[in-house]
Amino acid sequence: MRCSALLVSLLFSGAVHAQQDAPPDLAFDRPGIGFAASTLPRGGVALEAGLPGFSRDRDDAGVLSTQYSADINLRIGLASHVELQAFTSPWNHLRVAPRNAPAERSSGAGDVGVGLKVALPLPSDTHAVALLASTTFATGSRDFSEGATQYALGASYEYAFNDHWTGALYANVTRGGSEDSVTWAPSLSFAVTDTISTYLEAGFTDTDGEPSTGIAGAGITWMVTPTVQLDASFDVGLDEDSPDTQAGLGVSVYFE
Repeated sequence: MRCSALLVSLLFSGAVHAQQDAPPDLAFDRPGIGFAASTLPRGGVALEAGLPGFSRDRDDAGVLSTQYSADINLRIGLASHVELQAFTSPWNHLRVAPRNAPAERSSGAGDVGVGLKVALPLPSDTHAVALLASTTFATGSRDFSEGATQYALGASYEYAFNDHWTGALYANVTRGGSEDSVTWAPSLSFAVTDTISTYLEAGFTDTDGEPSTGIAGAGITWMVTPTVQLDASFDVGLDEDSPDTQAGLGVSVYFE
């Protein structure tokens, strides 16, 4: 928990010193299943973190698993329409409670990954498309690691219906170890004011050798300043093989 508290302290310290001017089209990648269909301008830096996230699931045998995870994503604008990302989950805590047996607890760090995001130049401001290629290395603790190097390619498409409504479609393919998976997620966002937005989303994942899963939920973002965003979100499982509940709070800060 000390790592999570330190992360929060660093983020809010950075928020105090963050520049108050921001690109007019600034968009953070969190929250939600997908990512923004845009990149940071050259020289721009964004730090995005969960404070932490929460997940709970009870399986068919009655085993209740509860996990807290503090994730962090560093984004750096390399050039026009191109950015570098580095991400990890420095603190995780898992509690597994079998039925009629003592609960087991474990803590540790998750895997570390890097990615390259490219926004495709389009002639219309109504449409936006971005691709994100990433590699995740199995550096985390046993309970919080994929156990093998993972390669992923994601795509995000956004369509602005008007100044308030935006639709998006996200797709991602992950390959590594003995499991390949495909995720796709539609979402709909509504700008309530110039600083507050809400969204609805659903996500579906097919993994080789495992049951398909589906979740749905909603979230809200608040631009406290032109360079600092707070967010809250939740998702619920749509079937018995999906996590029962997922929720999280987060903060994102832009620097230049």
